[in-house]
Amino acid sequence: MQSLKAFLQKLIPALDDGELEQLLALWNTERVLVRGELLNPKGQVENYMYFVLEGTFRICYETEEQEIVVGFGYPGTLLQDSPSFLSGKPSKFYIEAIKSAKLIGIHRTDLYSFVEQNQTFAIFWRKLIEQAVLAQIEREIDLLTNSPQERYQRLKNRSPHVFQLIPNKHIASYLRMTPETLSRLKKR
Repeated sequence: MQSLKAFLQKLIPALDDGELEQLLALWNTERVLVRGELLNPKGQVENYMYFVLEGTFRICYETEEQEIVVGFGYPGTLLQDSPSFLSGKPSKFYIEAIKSAKLIGIHRTDLYSFVEQNQTFAIFWRKLIEQAVLAQIEREIDLLTNSPQERYQRLKNRSPHVFQLIPNKHIASYLRMTPETLSRLKKR
C-alpha cells in the first residue's frame, strides 16, 4: 500500500492528506495471480483499475490469425482494460500475467464516485484520460508510419526498463515485428 500511496502522491500532488487517505481506502481489492492466469478474460466487463505491486502483464487482442500485444503492466503502473473499463462494455482484450503477480484494485463505481465528489481529482482524471488518448494516437501513428528500427528505438528511448521486465517475444508483438527482427535490432 505504501507504493500505491507514493505513486498517487507523485501523480496527484494537489490532493491533501485527507483526500489521499479517502482515495487510498477505495483501493480495497487485492488480487494474486500465477503466471499465465488471466486478470480479465476477453468478453468480460472490466470493473477494476489495478495498481501493479508485483509481477508483469501483457494486454492482448486476438484475431483469427494472431495474438497481438497492445500493452504491458509492471510494478508501479496502473493496469486495466481501458475500453471496457471506460465504457462498461464486454472486453475485446485479455490481460495475462507473464510472471506471478500481486495487484490492488479500485472498483469503477468507487473511482467515479470519488471523481464526482472531488474537484481536484476530477481535473486530474480528465488530464489522465487526455494523456491516454494522445498516447494511443501517437502509438497508432508510430505503427503506421515508422520502420521497425524506428519503433524499436522509440520504445528503447521512452521505456528502456521494458526490455528488462518483458520477454522479447511479447515486445516484438507489441512493436509489430517478428522476434527475429527484434533480436537483430537489439544487436545493432
